[in-house]
Amino acid sequence: MKISVAMAYYNGGTYIEEQMDSILSQLGEKDEVIVSVDGASDGSKPLLLKMAEVDSRIHIVKGPGKGVVRNFENAIRHCNGDIIYLSDQDDIWKPDKVEKVNYAFSNPEVKAVLHDAEIVDENGVATGAASLFSIRGSRAGILKNLLKNSYVGCCMAFRKELIPIICPIPNEMYMHDYWIGTAAEYMGKVCFLDKPLIGYRRHSSNVTQMTHGSIRFMIKKRIDIIRCLGLLKKRVRKVKA
Repeated sequence: MKISVAMAYYNGGTYIEEQMDSILSQLGEKDEVIVSVDGASDGSKPLLLKMAEVDSRIHIVKGPGKGVVRNFENAIRHCNGDIIYLSDQDDIWKPDKVEKVNYAFSNPEVKAVLHDAEIVDENGVATGAASLFSIRGSRAGILKNLLKNSYVGCCMAFRKELIPIICPIPNEMYMHDYWIGTAAEYMGKVCFLDKPLIGYRRHSSNVTQMTHGSIRFMIKKRIDIIRCLGLLKKRVRKVKA
């Protein structure tokens, strides 16, 4: 079972070496890390190229320059593995992450796996805050996740059979992770692992935030999502036909 790691990269030089080391130590010789680079104006481009030169499992691809959702989609489209892991550029994978997630995929009905995360500070030190599952009340269910999303991308992995369903991601989808998680629910089961398998790093440059937007924004967001679900159902029916 070949693993692909899809990483969206943008000016991540501060933490990328620690994150990449935590990933590569768990991968096999035939696995791959696809790094879609939307920008490296922080001077990190030579570092990325050097890492790819040293380890042939790292593949650097040019990002579309249209934001995090399109950048992740671009990385996913370049993946060749049976299982695609999503990864941020600044977290830290726990040493048993791949082992635990891969085992969950031994059930053929499982189309995606979501695991818990430990909140850490910019130095990678646990903050003592509640885990991500506790904060979000994470569990399966299309309606539940429409109201409060459990699907945090950096904690997700999914089967390659979902790629023709999730790509292209509609413009109205604000984040890729809810879209992928919901597609997995339509196709089969999502396995939730209660164990924290990454250090979820929070710092001043995070793209995603722990807080919500305004009430007006949240209502519009959910209306847009509901409209997109019709398209998702059509894609699922087409693949299953």
